[in-house]
Amino acid sequence: MKTTLIVNPKGGCGKSTIATNLASYYARAGAPVALVDYDPQKSSLAWLEQRGASGNPIHGIDGGAKRISLPGATERVVMDSPARIEAGQMERLFKFSDSVLLPVLPSPVDIRAAAQFLGELMLSGLLKSARVGLIANRVRENTLIYVNLERFLRRVKLPLVAHLREAQNYNRAAISGRGIFDMPPHLVNKDLAQWKPLIRWVEKG
Repeated sequence: MKTTLIVNPKGGCGKSTIATNLASYYARAGAPVALVDYDPQKSSLAWLEQRGASGNPIHGIDGGAKRISLPGATERVVMDSPARIEAGQMERLFKFSDSVLLPVLPSPVDIRAAAQFLGELMLSGLLKSARVGLIANRVRENTLIYVNLERFLRRVKLPLVAHLREAQNYNRAAISGRGIFDMPPHLVNKDLAQWKPLIRWVEKG
C-alpha cells in the first residue's frame, strides 16, 4: 500500500484538486484507492459525493473521525490535509506517508508561505525524514510571476515533480465529481502529459 499526502498550510493552493485527481487516476487504473479528507471544509468528500456511482470507485474517508479504517483491499491512499495544520497532526501524517506533495502557486504571498512552511519542516526534522516533492501549480508560462516561482523552486533543494498549468479542465471535471483522467483524452492531452512525471515520482516512493 502506498500513501500520498498533499499538504500546504495555506488555503486555496489546490490541495483538494490534486488529491481528487490523483485518486481518480488510481481509480481509473483499477487500483483500490481511499481518499482521506482531513480538511474541515471537506472539499474532497464533497467532490466524491458528486461523483456518485458514475465513475470508477473511490473509498471516501472523513479524516476528522475518531477512528479511521481502511478497506482491506486498499492499495493506494491519498490524503488531503487541512490548512493551518497543527504540528502534532502534521508529524503523524508525515510518518504515515510514503510521499508528500507540496503545491505552490505563483504568487508572492504563496511563495512566502511555502518558504515559511519549508523552514518549519526543516526545523522540525520532518523534511529530512520525509520524501517531499514540489508542484508548481496553476502556472502560466512566460509570465513574470511564473519566473519568480521558478527562481524560488530552484533554490529549494527538493525535487520539482510537476508543472500543472492553469486550466478550466479541472473545473469542468470537478463539477461532476470527475478527474481529468475520467475525461475524453483529446480534451485533456496537455494536462495528462503534465501529470505523468508527478505519477512516476509518487510511484517510485
